[in-house]
Amino acid sequence: MATIISYLDKIGMDINTLDRYLVRFFGYPQKGWIDLGTARLTKADLLYRLTHAKAAMTEVTLIPGETREIFFQDLSERLHLDRKKLDRYYSKYAPYPDGVIFPDTYYVPLGISEEHLVYYLVKKSLARHEELAKKFFGTYNPKKWFRYVTIASIIQKEAADAEEMPLVSSVIYNRLKKRMLLQMDGALNYGSYSHQKVTKRRILSDNTRFNTYRYSGLPPYPIGSVSLDALKAAVKPAKTEYLYFVKGKNGKHIFTKSYKSHLRALKSVNK
Repeated sequence: MATIISYLDKIGMDINTLDRYLVRFFGYPQKGWIDLGTARLTKADLLYRLTHAKAAMTEVTLIPGETREIFFQDLSERLHLDRKKLDRYYSKYAPYPDGVIFPDTYYVPLGISEEHLVYYLVKKSLARHEELAKKFFGTYNPKKWFRYVTIASIIQKEAADAEEMPLVSSVIYNRLKKRMLLQMDGALNYGSYSHQKVTKRRILSDNTRFNTYRYSGLPPYPIGSVSLDALKAAVKPAKTEYLYFVKGKNGKHIFTKSYKSHLRALKSVNK
């Protein structure tokens, strides 16, 4: 309170003893930025609104498929937050390096600290994950659930649209069952590589577990955020014998059961 009064006095407002009592009578201002609602106020109105105005809010949106690294970079630039602190607090509150924050639009007060922002995003998202797990399975086992989230994150990167997601999911499960390498480019779109095209050089040089051309099984944790459609597909894949798919000329994928038919599909796409 004293800090606010001193600041108003410092910037040239005519603050007297009565004003100090008025502010104390009205109440206590909340911490952070507030929305006064107008730029033209009498002094009495200003003092009243300082104690009664709502927090000034802004919205932040995480889109499905985006990685936490790219999302946090955007947050640090838009909200003028310390990127290293965002990362540090995320490590403190989140159980996995990515895929925890649920894609959505969040409304947060301007001036929010890095810790409070990350705590809010993670806590709200984990509650959403638990809610969905209980809806699908009747119980919430974080380790098992985030295996589905990991599968969903690959589906999110690979599928052309929601309609294709159960088909992509079936390919993942079919290949895992046969102990085949997943060999999916989307798995390499982790972290800062979110929007980069996966090249042959990248496949040969990436030594992480996200390189499903080199390592069998799933990546160690989700690649990025996942939509509800991707989660549904991960939980309930289509029943197919598909083992391969390639993007066709219309942007949709051609799904095939054998390597021979996959080669024919590749040939037709490259004509």
